[in-house]
Amino acid sequence: MLQSAYPYYLANEAVFANKDLAVTDKYTGETASYVAKADSTAIDKAIAAAVAAQPAMTALPPYERQAVLEHCVKRFRERFDEMAMALCIEAGKPIKDAEGEVTRLIDTFKIAAEEAVRIDGEVLNLEITPRAKGYQGMTKKVPIGPCSFISPFNFPLNLAAHKVAPAIAAGCTFVLKPASRTPIGALIIGEILAETQLPKGAFSILPCSRDGADLFTEDERLKLLSFTGSPDIGWALKARAGKKPVILELGGNAACIVDEDADLEDAIERIVFGAYYQSGQSCISVQRILVHQSRYDEFKQCFVDKVSALKSGDPKDRDTFIGPMIAESEAERLKQWIDAGVAAGATLLCGGQQKGAMLEATVLEGGPLNTDINTEEAFGPVTVLHAFDDFEEALAQTNNSKFGLQAGIFTRDIYKAHKAWDELDVGGVVIGDVPSWRVDNMPYGGVKDSGLGREGIRWAIEDMTETRLMVIRTPQT
Repeated sequence: MLQSAYPYYLANEAVFANKDLAVTDKYTGETASYVAKADSTAIDKAIAAAVAAQPAMTALPPYERQAVLEHCVKRFRERFDEMAMALCIEAGKPIKDAEGEVTRLIDTFKIAAEEAVRIDGEVLNLEITPRAKGYQGMTKKVPIGPCSFISPFNFPLNLAAHKVAPAIAAGCTFVLKPASRTPIGALIIGEILAETQLPKGAFSILPCSRDGADLFTEDERLKLLSFTGSPDIGWALKARAGKKPVILELGGNAACIVDEDADLEDAIERIVFGAYYQSGQSCISVQRILVHQSRYDEFKQCFVDKVSALKSGDPKDRDTFIGPMIAESEAERLKQWIDAGVAAGATLLCGGQQKGAMLEATVLEGGPLNTDINTEEAFGPVTVLHAFDDFEEALAQTNNSKFGLQAGIFTRDIYKAHKAWDELDVGGVVIGDVPSWRVDNMPYGGVKDSGLGREGIRWAIEDMTETRLMVIRTPQT
């Protein structure tokens, strides 16, 4: 179970400043714990500490950064069950999904530990013209400096890890604002980091109000901002970030294409998982499903049967697949989108009922393509089925979105697979599986309203380091 109260972490140290932030059990709605909330003074101190600690962090040898990350891996394994239950309570995440996220947290830090000793430069041949004779170039990677991180509620551990772990590997100090609805996972990471020999001030983890977080975005002492969350907030932060580089991992309304040659049994199994795991609260959750007309009726019948059979309820029950949404207000919003879709002409095939934060696993069919349920990010347990006659038509419909995160294609035709890879305006195309699939060493991110830049440890390290050139001239006799 959760502790009765948690501190924030300011300059590597636990601070029990107050109990101002109540964290609820998302299934029962009851207060489960209290968390210390940082004010603007604490945030300013954290940024100053990160600046002061940066020279020591830069000087930390790669093997020592690796040792910090390996310590975290060891402690995460030892506290596996505790961290999974904390996720289950504060995020309402079914316990099996929570255990999966802790496993990915461990993977992410393990990958970062490996990459920490692989941050290399290169030797450049500069003798490309007679005037450059006798010149040689060399590059190395240096930390960009203190970083600002803002992480979301839906993966409180692993999406924080995708910022924290590469920062440590790269040698960057940082301040992290976890989501106010789910701060505890990040604070447990902070507790474990505080056990290490990181330089004093190397990290701060500060739950705070949105207004109190202005410094995370606007303070010029911070040299990079990495934000994961909603598009509206992300683009607004970018506009206020000043000169610093900004990495945005935002939303999506991912499409999945099931072509005429697909293995339907396999496709349905994967799409049910990809659409409804952790109640669809993932930016790469399957939302739009495009099925070839020749297989549509068969797909629809089997898919609806399987979705209708998903068990909803207490996320602590190991048989539960659909838990609560993060808040009753979010369930109400999505219920309104479903009702509006039906009113506009979509057919409700199953689900659609809402009680509190619980929303039934829902399948809609057809309807106008300009309704919110098709154009916006549902971020909940809802899919919309559409039939198509031509693969080109399906690609065009997939691209007909302001988002572009990932897409899934079930086809056995290698030419169609490559065509999808060539033509889909998304950050990643997954062949033979759902767009919801991610492993933690791959480049991950989107285009259009889905964001800027890529996560994945090696790619994040690229963003968190600068290339520094040295040129050597050998006098010519």
